[in-house]
Amino acid sequence: MRTVTVVGASLAGLYAARELRAQGFDGRLVIVGDEPHRPYDRPPLSKDFLTGRADESRLALTDAEDRTALDAEWLLGLRATGLDPRTRTVRLHTGRTLTTDGVVIATGARARRLPGPTPAGCHTLRTLDDARALRTALTGGPRRVVVIGGGFIGAETASSCAVLGHEVTVVEAAPLPLLPQLGPEMAAVCAALHRRAGVRLLTGTGVAAPRGPRTVTAVDLADGRTLPADLVVTGIGATPNTDWLAGSGLPLRDGVLCDAGGATPLPQVVAVGDVARVDGVRSEHWAAATLQPRTAVASLLAGHTRETGRPVPYFWSEQYGSRLQFAGSHRDGDTVRVTEGTLVDGAPGPDGFLARYERDGRTVAVLAVDRPKPFTRARRELGREEKQEQKDAEPAAI
Repeated sequence: MRTVTVVGASLAGLYAARELRAQGFDGRLVIVGDEPHRPYDRPPLSKDFLTGRADESRLALTDAEDRTALDAEWLLGLRATGLDPRTRTVRLHTGRTLTTDGVVIATGARARRLPGPTPAGCHTLRTLDDARALRTALTGGPRRVVVIGGGFIGAETASSCAVLGHEVTVVEAAPLPLLPQLGPEMAAVCAALHRRAGVRLLTGTGVAAPRGPRTVTAVDLADGRTLPADLVVTGIGATPNTDWLAGSGLPLRDGVLCDAGGATPLPQVVAVGDVARVDGVRSEHWAAATLQPRTAVASLLAGHTRETGRPVPYFWSEQYGSRLQFAGSHRDGDTVRVTEGTLVDGAPGPDGFLARYERDGRTVAVLAVDRPKPFTRARRELGREEKQEQKDAEPAAI
């Protein structure tokens, strides 16, 4: 294999490039990115960057020394528009083509938007350019901000806007924010965080449309109510960037379908990060983007799936001065117990808390708020149990 092209200059794309070098690939390495920026860290965009506590220099994921070690050809500001599976050629929007021996698909995802036209003052928060525009809009004095969606991006953005002194309303279609991720008991704790911070939380209703001929003035809700608004931030999830792969023969279903090693049905083509549906699961979290490249690159260089990885799912969030950390996976019907710390009026107490999700007599997930050390220990326990389960499931040697 003489040339490998990584399509996507994201966190996952960068980690894939690093893995290629670490695993011995010494050929031509090309990294294509549709943004003009070198890889940057996205989690701070809705937190420290939005509030002005971090500048762009703190977002950078590479420096000159890193780039020298990678010895890669960077093609930034160029969008991939097609992949020819026969010749393994990547087409770019400029008409340029890249013929390559191996392809790493790391094109990530884009923010979902409300249907129909949107007036000025309506924002999403996914990219650095999105964050720049929103930060500028938040510096012109107090605003009435409506955040559509109570997931991670919505909650973190609402928290940052509240810190900046704006009047904030969060609209969430589900009965509680983060309900699918945390279940009803702990989702109720997240709702209490909003309310304790003075943020208005409206649940169980969707958004019909923002109102305003040129600049947004209000948001019409599906239940008939209208919210005055000077600024609207939509955080209703993300769509994997797979449009450019139409006609490639790759199976696409809410992402690029891969096996447990990140390999696709096309030889020498693997996928990582937000765009990859690995072994039936698509994860949009930082931890997955940094862990998947190791196994995917091993599959790419070997020409087949050499190893698989099934790490314990993990994510974190920072909201209203509290750090939330979650590991594992829950199902409806799991028993949730607070085993350390306290809840006060449904919200975390001053010392935070650790909660365990239990099923059939064992812990299957843990959630911590401002309890990092106990959480780390609990997460390690989950990891050991997961490895033991995988080992027990292996066929016995004959």
